[in-house]
Amino acid sequence: MWLYLPVVLAGLYLLRRWHRERQMVPRLSEKYVLITGCDSGFGNLLARQLDARGLRVLAACLTKTGAAQLQAATSSRLQTVLLDVTSSQSIAAATAWVQERVGNQGLWGLVNNAGITIPTAPNEWLTRDDFVKVLDVNLVGLIDVTLSLLPLLRRAQGRVVNVSSVMGRVSFFGGGYCISKYGVEAFSDSLRLEMRSFGVKVCMIEPGYFKTAITNAESLENNFLSVWEKLPKETKASYGENYLKAFLVSLKKMLNKCSSNLTLVTDCMEHALTSRFPRTRYSAGWDAKLIYIPLSYLPSALTDIIFTWLYPKPAGKA
Repeated sequence: MWLYLPVVLAGLYLLRRWHRERQMVPRLSEKYVLITGCDSGFGNLLARQLDARGLRVLAACLTKTGAAQLQAATSSRLQTVLLDVTSSQSIAAATAWVQERVGNQGLWGLVNNAGITIPTAPNEWLTRDDFVKVLDVNLVGLIDVTLSLLPLLRRAQGRVVNVSSVMGRVSFFGGGYCISKYGVEAFSDSLRLEMRSFGVKVCMIEPGYFKTAITNAESLENNFLSVWEKLPKETKASYGENYLKAFLVSLKKMLNKCSSNLTLVTDCMEHALTSRFPRTRYSAGWDAKLIYIPLSYLPSALTDIIFTWLYPKPAGKA
């Protein structure tokens, strides 16, 4: 009999969690949500998804073309604004624009989705500016946008949804991307604790690999080739041409396995915004749930062995 007790308790816990997560926030049609990075990918799909559900979507796009295309594909409820998250002036202007629209009710949701991956390559191949370019968008820009809008979020006792990544749990390639996502995790954790007393909830989305603009195979391959061409001869000789070729082959194999079902991610974002009891972290994609998240709990010695086995070998080290 006692052997069944853990099973019963686990079942009751899961049933309670299922019941809580099905409870939705009331009057969603009155809620304003700002989403960054709506030109394409997750942000674009989420904007259309929330608009179809009746929320008042404020879609921040980097380009006029992206804003026009999104506006044409959605209802009159959705409004667009141009936003460059690396520019404090652009953020200030967008914040004032949001304030005009939400008024005294405040901003219910902020989805920090804007992000880039390039430049990326083995760390030694990159410059300081290469790291800064990615960090400015993925981390510093995210922080700047959040801090600017926190007064409006506090007023509405709303939600901050930060798009992290499984690469914020395990890091096995160079450049600013993984560093930025580790930073997003840390910022989100501290912000969640600080905002708890104000009734503001902070959630993180940790997607695996999905087919979006930032995982475009051609762009990433051109990025690697461009970085390689700029390397000193001594560095090229140390790694060898075969290292570059093997790296590109591995990259293509990885990208071919990316999921094209972006709704796995946007459904997590929607739940974080609309559920009365959102999760702190959402893992999206089978690779996140079955590979990367479990790997993040293993000792570093084991993960080092696994990733070293997957890495190409430099010249003379094969």
